[in-house]
Amino acid sequence: MWQRVAVAQPLKELINAGSVGVLADGIAAVWAPFARAAFVRSALAGLAGLELKDRVRHVARALHEALPLPFPDAAKVLRESAGQVRLDLWSGWPATEHVGTHGVEHLDESMATLAVLTPHSTGEFAVRPLLERHQMDALKIMYRWADSPNEHLRRLASEGTRPRLPWGSRVRWLMEPGPAIPILDALRDDPSEYVRRSVANHVNDIAKDHPETAIDLLGRWRDQGGSHVERVLRHASRGLIKAGHPRALTLMGALPGSGTVNDLTLAEDQVAIGDHLRFTVTLTADHPGPLVLKYAIRRDASHRVYHLAERPTAKPGQPITVTKSHSFRPVTTRNEPPGPRTLEIIINGAVRATAPFLLKSTTPA
Repeated sequence: MWQRVAVAQPLKELINAGSVGVLADGIAAVWAPFARAAFVRSALAGLAGLELKDRVRHVARALHEALPLPFPDAAKVLRESAGQVRLDLWSGWPATEHVGTHGVEHLDESMATLAVLTPHSTGEFAVRPLLERHQMDALKIMYRWADSPNEHLRRLASEGTRPRLPWGSRVRWLMEPGPAIPILDALRDDPSEYVRRSVANHVNDIAKDHPETAIDLLGRWRDQGGSHVERVLRHASRGLIKAGHPRALTLMGALPGSGTVNDLTLAEDQVAIGDHLRFTVTLTADHPGPLVLKYAIRRDASHRVYHLAERPTAKPGQPITVTKSHSFRPVTTRNEPPGPRTLEIIINGAVRATAPFLLKSTTPA
């Protein structure tokens, strides 16, 4: 369960003395032998130098040392502690990490504990080792979670079984199409947007490896109808739309390849690293219906696609003008070396215009 954080600070800093203290208070309230002070000292020792997930693991190791009980007994303590304090993502995450690390051979106790903790914290990472070890036995429990009155548990059923869960361990058998689809079918029109968003992200994951399976599933959902089906379909198909998959475009009502670029103008044909590429494109639809507009920046060994605009009800012959500013500000996750580039304008999955430009270094030659 991810929660919005109002403060502008690195997420890792939310695993801190306060979160450790809340977890410690909950356990101390239900298990008298708990050495609270020793646990807190151990959990905080060396914490400052660690990144987010390493902080979670560090606190979880301290928790394991301070809770020297057989796992079923330790799990019972964790379940009971959740009702004693205001547990949240940051204080509860080490507890679910403890379950995922030490409860693998205790399926029923582990799943019951995650079911109690996940309304307060996050269980999607901890459930992965259980799915890896127990496969369908674990998945059958998650099928039941999909019918829970608690939205957090329903969301865990979808999120915990995602084929490509960010930050989660890879469970190879879940990457084959099929195992988790009963969960998605049960939740596709869930009353909670929190749950539906997870369902859409799950289908987007499936589409990366099995696009036809994902499109078949989404098409079936549209046929079955529902109050929220169109929003789920749009979010779930975003990766396929970005890739210009013809069946996905058709599912969204967009005729693949329809559209003509009348004019493409670059403000400058040379852009310095750290500056912006500014361009204006004028186009028309060839047929009535939606236009999905993307643009791409191409260079040797790289082709990145970005959203430009959408026109749900474009009319043939009616000019559409879009102006865009693309930033080449350096970021830590992407290296942009200087050199020639090509701007591509993509309409309903097809490249309809290109323009060359040069990305220049800011360092004098």
